[in-house]
Amino acid sequence: MTTRRAILATPALLATPALAQEGFPTRAIVAASGYAPGGVTDVTSRAVAQRMERELGVPVVIENRVGAATAIANTYVSQARPDGYTLLMGTSTLAINPGLQPNLTPREPMRELVPVGMIFRSAFALHVHPDLPVRNTAELIAYCKANPGKLNFGSSGTGAVNHLALALFAARTGIDVVHVPFRGGTPALIELRAGRIHAMFQALLESLPTMREGATRGLAISSTTRSSMAPELPPVADTVPGFEAIFWQGLFAPAGTPEPVIRKLSAALHAATEDATLRSRMAEQGVDVVTGDAGYLRDLLARETGMWGELIRGSNIRAE
Repeated sequence: MTTRRAILATPALLATPALAQEGFPTRAIVAASGYAPGGVTDVTSRAVAQRMERELGVPVVIENRVGAATAIANTYVSQARPDGYTLLMGTSTLAINPGLQPNLTPREPMRELVPVGMIFRSAFALHVHPDLPVRNTAELIAYCKANPGKLNFGSSGTGAVNHLALALFAARTGIDVVHVPFRGGTPALIELRAGRIHAMFQALLESLPTMREGATRGLAISSTTRSSMAPELPPVADTVPGFEAIFWQGLFAPAGTPEPVIRKLSAALHAATEDATLRSRMAEQGVDVVTGDAGYLRDLLARETGMWGELIRGSNIRAE
């Protein structure tokens, strides 16, 4: 190529990335999830992806990459080409893993991923075995203080958000209780119904049937506001000011993804999370769909990374 031709070609070559961004998307988008098919997180991911397809005009495919406390999916996306075609259905584990398992990647999600927008928040019910002589959060705290080290609190596993909710509750109230981790919420619930453990924070959808039938007694909810699914449950924060422990999900892209691409993805996600039919469907799964922009999700990740990291270190919580 002559010098003159090279000079003339340069502007066109430089314009290629911009043109690609302008035409985005032109092919299917893959959104990785660290959770197995069939659970609430997976169901929500697929519902949101399906709605985003209508806005973007291309398929949005959920790809389940399960394992290592969601680090397999998280790492896959953080190391992907930053072109908007590989995304992450990221969750609370992005804020927990750096403190609990710092060897897992990405070690710095705030630097290695860029938020696209919020998808949902899900609270936990604080419920107890009905034989426990407590009717509200204040009475539970008083009972625990009168019986230090004697109450067993279950969780779905060490480092799970409902375990961290318990650790936060204990740290904020000064109670001394025994943590009993299980492999999932269902085994823990079986033991709570049988009275072999006394209490636990549990996903609202999982706990509602047992509370409704009287097999457990609901005391409070872990969000700062009441849930439409269980409006009778007051927030723990009414008794323990500032308390909040939730599971959340948001959409992320690899760091370096062009801003025009992020804006298109964010607009499609916004439309999906504002869809009344989708919101109603997800409410039946115990999920509060949240329309939050990239800034909202960025602030949430930063705040929780600091909060959970401090709690994990202060409570000396170690991964199993």
